[in-house]
Amino acid sequence: MSRLILIAEDEEQMRTMVSDYLSALGYRTINSADGRTAIKLLEKHNPDLIILDVMMPGLDGFEAARIIRSKSAVPIIFLTAKAEETDRLLGLELGADDYLTKPFSIRELAARIRAVLRRSYPEDNDAMQEAILHYSDLILDYSRRELRRGKQVLNLTALQFEIVSKMIKRPGRVFNRSELLDASAYGLNAETYERTIDAHIKNIRKAIEPDPANPKYLLTIRNAGYKFADPEIPE
Repeated sequence: MSRLILIAEDEEQMRTMVSDYLSALGYRTINSADGRTAIKLLEKHNPDLIILDVMMPGLDGFEAARIIRSKSAVPIIFLTAKAEETDRLLGLELGADDYLTKPFSIRELAARIRAVLRRSYPEDNDAMQEAILHYSDLILDYSRRELRRGKQVLNLTALQFEIVSKMIKRPGRVFNRSELLDASAYGLNAETYERTIDAHIKNIRKAIEPDPANPKYLLTIRNAGYKFADPEIPE
């Protein structure tokens, strides 16, 4: 079955254009004109991806994203006329998978959607379907795109899962920021880019560490980057 995309956009013309274009590409779509309705549709239909406008009446996209992230790790792409880097950073800190500024090319949006879906749902990769990696008391399950502690699923977004999976496969290896996230994909300057990475690491620690203030898994290496501790070597 084709992927279901929730479009939350208060501009009717924009909402219809995006919906019609994605439907022509074979996606299923459901539409909302405001954040509160988007949250209700999320709970009812469990979409595979959300396109979320920032400037919506009542409950704006940023506040809607906060609520969505408390309920779900569904991929989110922000659409917005707000081009300031602080807004981009806030969107990414809230767990967005991508951020597209208006005006934009509908083809570029479709390309971003395909990229996020490939990253979030790699079910077609047979090798990935069988891959389960054990690290200390954590279980990384590629087929489900889940990180678990026992039976407890640790809440990670698709991008956070990608960062964790890259690092956890090579414990002890230090990754610099550019190895964890492609700056060019987000159009951020160097300072904002570093803050974005640090925000993702902070959110990952909240999800996986028993005590995020004193991490035992995901460690900071000063002036170098981050690493997963070697589980055989006390840190």
